[in-house]
Amino acid sequence: MKCIAEYHTHTKYSDGKSTMEENVLFARKIGLRKIGISDHGYMHKGFGVKYRDYPKMKDEIERLREKYQDIKIFLGVEANVLDDRGNIDVDDYIRNYVDYVMAGYHFGSMPPNMRGLKNHVRNFIKPLKPREMDYNTRAIVNDMRDNKIFILTHPGDKGDVYIEEVAKMAEKTSTVLEINAHHDHLSKDQIDKIKHMDIKFAIGSDAHHHTHIGMTQSALSRAHSAGLSKKQIINVI
Repeated sequence: MKCIAEYHTHTKYSDGKSTMEENVLFARKIGLRKIGISDHGYMHKGFGVKYRDYPKMKDEIERLREKYQDIKIFLGVEANVLDDRGNIDVDDYIRNYVDYVMAGYHFGSMPPNMRGLKNHVRNFIKPLKPREMDYNTRAIVNDMRDNKIFILTHPGDKGDVYIEEVAKMAEKTSTVLEINAHHDHLSKDQIDKIKHMDIKFAIGSDAHHHTHIGMTQSALSRAHSAGLSKKQIINVI
């Protein structure tokens, strides 16, 4: 298998180390057909995109599209899963500027209620009890149910989930599940539990530096070990 598209990359607009153009140039260098910029949502404190920056980011993407017409360039966002009520830090204003929305759970996000904050703490200190796994699972499932999510990033990372329940909602909503090369999720064990379902997967580098784009071997290895076919993965040939 070989990746031909990257949808999960970060830039200096959030916690990445490179510019948008550096990401695009490196994607072209390694022969990608598509590159997506998907910086952290604005409620990722300390690392998230500034809410006011989306028009500026869109303008830059349009400039890069005009300059580099041999590669498809997209503006996305890696939204934060905020609670178990289907809330993410993407609204209609942001959706007006981005081409797609991904969503993932991060410790840096700011839950809007005390229950979510307590769950943050319990996920951090571990080991998890069933109530935390129930909450984590419900949060992700409800986010897919209530929002149009293109890719669910690193499911189970930071806070473990019942992956079968996550996959059921992904199947209903046509949400793609990510096999992340920067994190251990989806793991081979997780993939084994859900690979028989009518769902799609994506390989993601989660690159925070332009030279890390395309560094997806660990994710590809998990996909191969689990027996996934190319048809099940949206960005490989």
